Amino acid sequence: MAEDYLTDDEQLEHVKQLFAEYGPWTLGAVVVGLGLAFGYRYYNQHMNERALDASAQFADMSTAVNGNDPAKARQIADGLIKTYPRSPYADQAQLVLARLAVDANQEAGAVGPLQEVIEHSKDAELRHIARLRLARVQIDQGKPDEALNTLSDLPGTFEARYDEVRGDAYYAKKDPAKAAELYKRALGEGDPQSMDSALLALKIADLGLAPAAPPAPPTAATAPPPPASPAGPASSNKAKP
Repeated sequence: MAEDYLTDDEQLEHVKQLFAEYGPWTLGAVVVGLGLAFGYRYYNQHMNERALDASAQFADMSTAVNGNDPAKARQIADGLIKTYPRSPYADQAQLVLARLAVDANQEAGAVGPLQEVIEHSKDAELRHIARLRLARVQIDQGKPDEALNTLSDLPGTFEARYDEVRGDAYYAKKDPAKAAELYKRALGEGDPQSMDSALLALKIADLGLAPAAPPAPPTAATAPPPPASPAGPASSNKAKP
């Protein structure tokens, strides 16, 4: 029988039958949907709170570093790494730990944090920065071959910096010709107006390979005499008749 021809009582009875048959499934779907919506909102709120907390800790760590408080900076960095191990803040904390170790003349303590960034950071730029710093540490430790191996990765936009540190490694290996080659290449790859280029020029000069200075302009003592006037030398005044 079509529903259009059902009486009110018959329609009510039909609705009851439908609810008895499909009601539990409908109610379950509503409950599941509400639960998913609540869970999504809770997850977003939780992640936002974690991000804000990590940002605040990072700011405190930076303040401690700038305030020359290495003990507090190290404590905050350790907490960031433990609480947010796969966040960009953890990568920055590792770099801070490496810097604090170098500042304390404990280069060996910088190796582990830098390796963590190289191996686990999702930020390609931070990985390059960590490689460069690790290579410098290895050069300071008297391990230039390890430094060159560290810089075997493709440098991308860090090509000039890679070549400079490679030059430092070859200089440490007593190979000034190769060092000069890499310094000059890095100088051509970088910004000629930057501080890095000025430092590279000094390194090249230290190798005795600076370009010759332009000739100095002649002084008054060595300047050639002015050309003679077309009218000839000036004549002396004659007496009047």
